[in-house]
Amino acid sequence: MRDHVRHNRAFWDADSDDYQAAHGEALRRAPRAWGAFRIPESELHVLGDLHDVDVLELGCGAAQWSIALLADGARSVGLDVSLAQLGHARAAHSEIPLVLASGEQLPFPDARFDIVFCDHGALSFCDPDVILGECARVIRAGGRLAFCATHPLLYLTWDEDGQRQTRRLQIEYRELGRMALGDGTIDWTLPPGAWIRTLRAHGFAIEDCIELCAPPGATTTYDEFAPPRWARRWPAEWIWKARRL
Repeated sequence: MRDHVRHNRAFWDADSDDYQAAHGEALRRAPRAWGAFRIPESELHVLGDLHDVDVLELGCGAAQWSIALLADGARSVGLDVSLAQLGHARAAHSEIPLVLASGEQLPFPDARFDIVFCDHGALSFCDPDVILGECARVIRAGGRLAFCATHPLLYLTWDEDGQRQTRRLQIEYRELGRMALGDGTIDWTLPPGAWIRTLRAHGFAIEDCIELCAPPGATTTYDEFAPPRWARRWPAEWIWKARRL
């Protein structure tokens, strides 16, 4: 296990109870929704028809998404690096398949799934070159990959000294990549060109990149993520959609 995976596992095991206490109810109320401001899948149409489809959620947490997709006819599997997070998932649903593993070492055979997706999950916390290689391996030809992650603009305008989001660039563009800020997780955020090159290198055709601004009047339980006023003006998140060639 690589150092950043070990670090992120320890963080989520320690933070899981607090995280679910703060956000779990909101995620259960709107499970089929994307990002911190819970923009509905019914508006974005990222995943498409899920009936009779094999789906893997990477970094499922308490598996609110995966559990909801069962009702849509999907055969969903939840994977997370944190045993504590999976404990919350098991308490919520006794039968959904759950797997404890890193997104960089997927314990599945080749071409196992039709769709692999995550909503601020493993694609944010793993080395993109490694996890995209694993995604390409387990997705069937013609299958889809979709992931929601923090937009690089949020990192570029974060004032580390003042611990606040600003309207000015605070770091250089070349500093994007592996981000280890404060006492939280170790994240990866790539500029768009790097995502395009890495996705293409692993056999994906990019179908869309949806930059998410907070809808007017939207609220969030993730107050520490992005101030709503800021997120209404600029994208704090984006969703990448790609198809396995």
